[in-house]
Amino acid sequence: MTQLVPRIEGECAERFSAVRDTFERNFHEHDELGAAVTVIVGGETVVDLWGGWADGARTRPWERDTVVNVWSTTKGATALCAHLLIDRGLLDPDAPVAEYWPEFSAAGKAGVRVRELLAHRAGLAGLREPHTVEQLYDWELTTARLAAMEPWWEPGTRSGYHAMTYGFLVGEVVRRITGLLPGAFLRREVTEPLAIDFTMGLPEKEAHRAAELVPAATPLTAEEAAALLAGLPPVALAAMTNPAIGTEVANSAAWRAAEIPAANGHGTARAVAALYGIFAGRGRYGGHRVLSAGTVERVREGQGRGRDLVLGPAFAHETEAGLGLWLSGENRSYGPNPRAFGHEGAGGSCGLADPDAGVSLGYVMNRMGSRVADDPRRMALIDAVYGAL
Repeated sequence: MTQLVPRIEGECAERFSAVRDTFERNFHEHDELGAAVTVIVGGETVVDLWGGWADGARTRPWERDTVVNVWSTTKGATALCAHLLIDRGLLDPDAPVAEYWPEFSAAGKAGVRVRELLAHRAGLAGLREPHTVEQLYDWELTTARLAAMEPWWEPGTRSGYHAMTYGFLVGEVVRRITGLLPGAFLRREVTEPLAIDFTMGLPEKEAHRAAELVPAATPLTAEEAAALLAGLPPVALAAMTNPAIGTEVANSAAWRAAEIPAANGHGTARAVAALYGIFAGRGRYGGHRVLSAGTVERVREGQGRGRDLVLGPAFAHETEAGLGLWLSGENRSYGPNPRAFGHEGAGGSCGLADPDAGVSLGYVMNRMGSRVADDPRRMALIDAVYGAL
């Protein structure tokens, strides 16, 4: 018999009861299917909740260890890999990318700096030539095409969200320095030593724990989708639709077997809160020093505010990236502190870090939201957290 009332399980400190209330309300008011939220304050987990269903048919309850594809929330983990190397003096954010990746200097890119990769300002938001999903799974092919391509705009002058290319660009720099793809480097340096349940891609042996991604309850009609695409500039189309990836692709074994460091991280809310908690803890997590405090401070150095060339149509406001993550800014995307930062994923997932308040949050779900940014479910959770501080 299908369960009609979602199960909400886990723990929540009394002071943060409004977060639990909001989490439960999301199921009734925002078509939540299955989800989890974890909040860490001052190194202590104060909220760790999960509930609902792990599949669209509502036959599998969302369990404590259910993992899900978090889409672009993955970018925070990829940025962390780069900052580990910066912290160790192995990567200079002001050095040319070609210093680490010589082939990248082609087509006028010799002067593009590492910080411009991290801040979506490298002009490589999407490939110019058609690129299939199967080709996206080919690391060597994808990075070679990026190295050879001409930028869409003069690097360093504008921001244009590198939706899929970010992970290959930053990830290839990580690989050139360490000899490891970012997923393996993250596992060796962070997730395995700290027991954080997060992977780039998903090992086949863990597939039974994966939640099924489900389209929005009220998806765009074909006419609405066509109208939206018709209004996008070529660079935005390249970034968001070359190739086009939806829930059917992301639920496939091939997607999970690949490494897409911009978009196929799999984890629990607990894991997302832990990874972003390294930033929130000024480099410390679980009694371990992962990054120096100075490196964490550098993460939130604004790289230039403005209307993003790719995200501009989706935002009514200007945005600003730090080094690898987005600043909360005046629009409060990551809470009331404009210097808090984080990353959201398609459909609504989110990782948040606020070193000033010592707060990190991880929110994951399997029902895709219909909004491109600032999903109301996670915005309501963030508001509840800050209301309790």
